[in-house]
Amino acid sequence: MPKDDRNQAYHRLLDEVNQAHAVRRSLYADLETELGENKRVVALCTSFRWPVLIEDRDADMLEEALRNSDMHGRELVLIVNSAGGLALPAERIVNICRTYSKGGKYAVIVPKMAKSAATMVCLGADRIGMSRTSELGPIDPQISIIDESGGRYLAAHEIVESYEELMRKANRTSGRIEPYLQQLQRFDARDVRAVRSARELSENIAVRCLQRGMLRGRSSREIRKKIKPFLDPRQTIDHGRAIYHDVAAGCGLRVELHEAESSVWSVVWQLYQKLNYVLTAMPVGKVIESFGESWVASVEAPRSV
Repeated sequence: MPKDDRNQAYHRLLDEVNQAHAVRRSLYADLETELGENKRVVALCTSFRWPVLIEDRDADMLEEALRNSDMHGRELVLIVNSAGGLALPAERIVNICRTYSKGGKYAVIVPKMAKSAATMVCLGADRIGMSRTSELGPIDPQISIIDESGGRYLAAHEIVESYEELMRKANRTSGRIEPYLQQLQRFDARDVRAVRSARELSENIAVRCLQRGMLRGRSSREIRKKIKPFLDPRQTIDHGRAIYHDVAAGCGLRVELHEAESSVWSVVWQLYQKLNYVLTAMPVGKVIESFGESWVASVEAPRSV
């Protein structure tokens, strides 16, 4: 074997071992071919292992990736796999996707899970590609609480409803009020107001995104009614509960169902598995990449590859 071929073989082996961007490039090209003419596939994936959130710098990384891609006359297809994060960065990501995609329209594909703020990114699209096991989720905010028991997340609606219930009981009791006052001391009315605002913000972003996309022409009231499974925690009961393709389609969303055996999903799944390995087996929190380049955010800081 010539020396150059041996060196190339060694570098290919290193790329496979380290799961470098080079081992995924052909999958982006294959998927763009499968999806049809003038498509540009970009992945936005975050780790479910490391404590990472969708945040402002992800929007910046995505915009940089799109600026460096040939988007002229191309529709963006964003592969989203994430546990979620913050609402305002999700809104920024929607705006960036619409700005760089042909005609201001973009599509998303959810290989496995796009939850919470990642669901909001999907709601801003004009089409959502899913398989029968792909998951969206409720968009009610989760609030970080630090108390004597340590750190944990509570659903925003549980905080508000607990406060309101205690207030009602305190006002209506004809007996001792001290037990209610003792529990109410755990709440700050200003914090409760902020939690209510967080719920209103998530709902407002979702409605406005849908008015620009899949539910264009519908009133805010109509949209809120249609997407109740995403907005009303009583319907899903748990924030982590999956909303599958059939429920999403029943909300009036434009869902493209891909069967597991289809050629499109075969490529999507291969790409997901490779990206998921990077985000699970390595100290990597996020990957934003296309055929041309890859931006990787370690658990400490982002770097370009």
